[in-house]
Amino acid sequence: MIYLFLATGFEDIEALAPLDIIRRAGLDITTVSITGEKIVYSAHGVGVVADALLADVDLSGADMLVLPGGLPGSTNLDECEPLRQAILKHHAEGKPLAAICAAPMVYGHLGILEGVKATCYPGVQGQLKGAEYTGEIVTKDGQFITGRGPGAAMAFGYAIAEHFLGEEAVAPLREGMIYNQLFKDKLADLYKEF
Repeated sequence: MIYLFLATGFEDIEALAPLDIIRRAGLDITTVSITGEKIVYSAHGVGVVADALLADVDLSGADMLVLPGGLPGSTNLDECEPLRQAILKHHAEGKPLAAICAAPMVYGHLGILEGVKATCYPGVQGQLKGAEYTGEIVTKDGQFITGRGPGAAMAFGYAIAEHFLGEEAVAPLREGMIYNQLFKDKLADLYKEF
């Protein structure tokens, strides 16, 4: 089971786009509210009903923990001690962790990015203690998948799906969602300029 954590002020697209992609890929993913309430409000005031409350979830069997970014969502995740402890345990067991935008700072503050290549929203990289900042859209290194920001949300979701299923298995999903076409059209437009 993959768990995606929702805190007040999460970035809408960074939670919902990966969630959608992961479910379309046929993987089990549960959204978890850290607020104590099932409805969690995004950075843009959208109320999302979480599948579960943190207090009711046993994370010991989790396959991956996913943190969407946004502010103050990332800060709220960072201040949630039960989540921090679950992340540390998950990391110690060598299990995969994913975070996008400002949320990789949670891993940085916990000191678990030492020597890891990671990306995040520009300006947050100073909080990725010990990490090698890449500035890439998505960076995969060891047990970590990190994404740069809202525009990387779909690529981040595909990277998570590919972690479990492989790139070849996820390729038809990319095609079916017209994701690859975006880049084909952009490249065609670029070539027209020359």
